[in-house]
Amino acid sequence: METIHGLHDKLVSGGISAVALTEAFLAHKDAVEGKVQAFLSDTREDALKAAAAVDKKIAAGEAISLLAGIPGAIKDNMCIKGQKTTCASKMLEHFVSPYNATVIDKLAAQDYVSLGKTNMDEFAMGSSTENSAFQLTHNPWNTDYVPGGSSGGSAAAVASGECVWALGSDTGGSIRQPAAYCGVVGLKPTYGLVSRYGLVAFASSLDQIGCFTNDVEDCAIVLNTIAGYDAKDSTSIPQEAQDYRAALTGGVKGMKIGVPEEFFGEGLDDTCRKALEEAMHTYEELGAEIVHVSMPHIKYGIAAYYIIAPAEASSNLARYDGVGFGLRVPGKDLVDMYIKTRSEGFGPEVQRRILLGTYVLSSGYYDAYYTKAMKVRTLIKRDYDAALKQCDVLLTPTAPDTAFKIGQNSDNPMAMYLGDVCTVTLNLAGLPGVSIPCGYKNGLPIGMQLIGKALDEGTLLRTAYAFEQQRTDLRKPSPMGEVEL
Repeated sequence: METIHGLHDKLVSGGISAVALTEAFLAHKDAVEGKVQAFLSDTREDALKAAAAVDKKIAAGEAISLLAGIPGAIKDNMCIKGQKTTCASKMLEHFVSPYNATVIDKLAAQDYVSLGKTNMDEFAMGSSTENSAFQLTHNPWNTDYVPGGSSGGSAAAVASGECVWALGSDTGGSIRQPAAYCGVVGLKPTYGLVSRYGLVAFASSLDQIGCFTNDVEDCAIVLNTIAGYDAKDSTSIPQEAQDYRAALTGGVKGMKIGVPEEFFGEGLDDTCRKALEEAMHTYEELGAEIVHVSMPHIKYGIAAYYIIAPAEASSNLARYDGVGFGLRVPGKDLVDMYIKTRSEGFGPEVQRRILLGTYVLSSGYYDAYYTKAMKVRTLIKRDYDAALKQCDVLLTPTAPDTAFKIGQNSDNPMAMYLGDVCTVTLNLAGLPGVSIPCGYKNGLPIGMQLIGKALDEGTLLRTAYAFEQQRTDLRKPSPMGEVEL
């Protein structure tokens, strides 16, 4: 399992060149991509050029950033100038972005190397990456199973060793849940910590860009790069720069870790429950205190989320009408063109959420559904605030169970939605969360979710890092084999 910090040391010491490193990952990607299908595009020429530029800097004696020359990947709902941004949808199949997302500019300033865009659920709507219009991504631990979603391509790319890090987006768990299913670290930062400029919108008050890595230190390195205020994003939070990597040390002795009883009720798999209880015991051994808390309104989270998110989606996706950009299917008149374009351009899950969102925003139903859901959102935020006054971080499952088989929930949207029960409320509250591996069940990874206070990613990552350093027994080699350097 290669890491950003480990490979950086090899680059700086001359143990390997950036070009050779990129070529090694491309060779591994070529060997396993047919089984995983994590990528929607291949940008190897750009990657090798970027790597060569890093080698020139090293040869000239210049200092390089920690991310420089380290192969990564980008979820295909983030704009990169001159590259396709499809959101895994026929609607945007041929759309080429004319500009960079802010996170891409930040990565470029650090001489990043990207091997391509990764697969996802169409417009980030889904929990399995089965809703992509183009291909099916497989879980590297068992290719009969889903990688999770919507950022399943990014999670699978890191877990399979096809890249070292990847960016994803999280609207209701779309980073944390696939991280849990694929056995990697997945971080959803505080809402507003990372600019959303250039991220194709699903639900604007919930969306947040984050990252996938092989360990917590790498997670801190990527967050150092992408975090920060951006005047182009009206929801971006003005803040002083922090060094999240420097915040990792110090341990958890004396910390209080809250365990909300509502996350450990009926529906949580017994093996997952046992792994989480062992994780709590590990924290106690490290000197932390486990505090049991109650969050009574959490049970309404799924209902509130699946009103608010589709409502915002129906508004955001109204722009895809066959007029300005994207797919256009001719019709006998303007209305007919709208209908045909949206019917052919959007897949079943996107259509389902647009219909639901339009319904709850319609006259006569707005107050009964949307207004009530927003009031519940406030109550959920208050629950989190109250719980986090009693402790430093919260500990919950990332998902009720491990990954499910491909096709298992395809005809049951409700079962798919209920799988998000542990993650959606965090987006409603705008708080940061990280998923890290805490065990295995039948060869599939189990994820533990840690939840922090707003803009307190330092404490959150320190808590995750302490567990990771203690539980070295959980570290397993990539299920797709190691990269030959």
